[in-house]
Amino acid sequence: FALIGFLRLAMGFDIGLSTKCVVIPEEMDMCHKIGYSEMRLPNLMGHTNMAEVILKSISWQHLVHTDCHPHVRTFLCSLFAPICLDTFIHPCRSMCVAVRDSCAPVLACHGHPWPDSLDCNRFPADEDMCLASLTKEYKYLHKVLPKPVCQTCPAVEEFFTHKRVLEVFCDNNFAVKVKLSKKRTVFGDQEFNVECQVEFTTQSSLLPYETQSMIQQWLLINEKCTQRMTPTHRSMVYLLVGNIEEGIILINQVYRWQRRDSQLTLATQKWKYHKCL
Repeated sequence: FALIGFLRLAMGFDIGLSTKCVVIPEEMDMCHKIGYSEMRLPNLMGHTNMAEVILKSISWQHLVHTDCHPHVRTFLCSLFAPICLDTFIHPCRSMCVAVRDSCAPVLACHGHPWPDSLDCNRFPADEDMCLASLTKEYKYLHKVLPKPVCQTCPAVEEFFTHKRVLEVFCDNNFAVKVKLSKKRTVFGDQEFNVECQVEFTTQSSLLPYETQSMIQQWLLINEKCTQRMTPTHRSMVYLLVGNIEEGIILINQVYRWQRRDSQLTLATQKWKYHKCL
């Protein structure tokens, strides 16, 4: 979204002459393609130099990739890389609350509380000039997909029969083949390459690319589970089977898909003609 579309028409906060406009650096991937290319420095988080901005913002990029809220990118970039105007444009309190309520559980899943530096009470009310949440409009314009949640990681099953797998398919909504590999970033952190091959979904009404997007989000949110499935940097293939209930996506079974094991292949072939009891 172009940030200008979120502006409320009212008085802003004067930034004075102590700030400067700088190009948003390449390292701040989360703040690219957001409608502008230059940011104010110091920013709204009080960071005074670009090295500090990059270091502090990097830790938030993982949260952005989980897509925990439609406006999480807009909210964070308005603070770390504020648009270069004559006044600072804060996010509205309502936007902060909406993002916090959706994304705090994701942080908690990774063992982190919602930080005091993002206390929503520090942001202006919606009647002031600020970036307002467009959640209602977003829901109207976009299909609202089920959300993955933080959950206990299912045990990875490696010994099973195709008949048992077919029974599991009947008890769940979807099954997705996933190829995972681990990589290291330039900052020494671990990231994951996720290739979702949506070869079949069982009883789900979702489109393949929608299922793929949700599985990728689930793997990012449940990072401990993803780490368990990628003990080495070698690519691993899994079949993730789960349910969609009341707007929530849950993974119930994880099967290790090994080349020498024909049971999963046999199960997926027989599924086309299988009738559940």
